[in-house]
Amino acid sequence: MSDPAPPTPPPPSGGGRVALAVSYNGQAYDGWQSQPSGRTVQDHLEQALARLLAVDEVSTLCAGRTDAGVHGLGQVVHFDSPLARPENAWVRGTNSFLPPDIAVQWARHVPDRFHARASAIARRYAYVLLESPVRPSVDAGRVGWVFRPLDQAAMTAAAEALIGEHDFTSFRAAACQAHTPVKTLRQIRILRRGAYWRFEFEANAFLHHMIRNIMGCLIAIGSGNRPAGWMAEVLAARSRDAAAPTFSPDGLYFLGPVYDATWGLPERTPAFDWLP
Repeated sequence: MSDPAPPTPPPPSGGGRVALAVSYNGQAYDGWQSQPSGRTVQDHLEQALARLLAVDEVSTLCAGRTDAGVHGLGQVVHFDSPLARPENAWVRGTNSFLPPDIAVQWARHVPDRFHARASAIARRYAYVLLESPVRPSVDAGRVGWVFRPLDQAAMTAAAEALIGEHDFTSFRAAACQAHTPVKTLRQIRILRRGAYWRFEFEANAFLHHMIRNIMGCLIAIGSGNRPAGWMAEVLAARSRDAAAPTFSPDGLYFLGPVYDATWGLPERTPAFDWLP
């Protein structure tokens, strides 16, 4: 559970803990987490913050890592600053040192007990999928793609089997470092707007590749290759071999974490509004 006390800004004369929401197009990056290549979103953000503060390095902690090619609309990080800055200066100043496909959306001063990951009570993702005989062009890399028609009723029925607390081993990547495969999936919503599908997921936490593996199964069911009841069989098998292949990262978006309202943090960013 998160602390009930509301956040309080640090004194103007000193630094303190700062929370940022970051949006990014993941196509050009090797995921979120810092790597020796330096081609990650975290690397670019920390370099921008260090330049802004004129220090050698800044260390950030995020609400949830994303893989190569996965996008973020409301990734939240926190860091401890040695210097005080107004909240709007954190946004404008950091963005001046970031590439055009990464942007800080908001900044808030938070108490030292706030932790971007540990204080989150849930996490949200969306997968955007194009159903078309022709592959994506202007939105290549930003949407998944299927060329067969999908059955919304079948996918919705299949998704119901996943709601609640379950062992999600069947949807877990071999490299997953989570301590347990048991997670609570609170919601799956499946929406359609024209040729575009939007799948929304909310859970207390997710396993590595969990959503992309679920998407592979949903699409197998939606395209008629498997019956809706197959999803429950895959879940019960507790074996990665039982599920469909991992689906493309292109259409996956980390919408961001959910925090207790007493922290006073925004729940969404303007970047949410362009998705179908």
